Amino acid sequence: MNVTIYTDGAARGNPEGPGGYGCILHYIDGNGKLHEREYSAGYKRTTNNRMELMAVITGLEALTKPCRVEVISDSKYVTDAFNAHWIDSWVKKNWKRGKNEEVKNVDLWKRLLKAMEAHQVTYTWVKGHAGHPENERCDKLATAAADGNNLLVDEGLTLFRS
Repeated sequence: MNVTIYTDGAARGNPEGPGGYGCILHYIDGNGKLHEREYSAGYKRTTNNRMELMAVITGLEALTKPCRVEVISDSKYVTDAFNAHWIDSWVKKNWKRGKNEEVKNVDLWKRLLKAMEAHQVTYTWVKGHAGHPENERCDKLATAAADGNNLLVDEGLTLFRS
């Protein structure tokens, strides 16, 4: 099965303020019908990069069968980490980078690697949202989540698994 995950983190530039992420998952079922699931979550006291990772992880964890997955993200933080093979380097260096610097969000990177295990995953960076209206929709999901700080919305994930 081929799946495309469009992600967006939106921290509003303030780690202490409202933040959220959005994820839209597209997949084709056994009958050739296209489906779409979308979900978002709101968080406080986090960063845009952390939320971008959470969006990708949530999308991958929603998949119950091995798939070929393309993650489309407007975050070079996420896509560069894989396209430049940073992850291999980090693991070999015991989650250090550069001149023995700690890798940020190690817990999320490890969770992402676990979520990727069963899938063939590629990452594509899109500059902003140009030409990717689905990514723009993710931005709206992330903003909606940010507007309701204490809101955790998992209905989309529940629907996908049912």
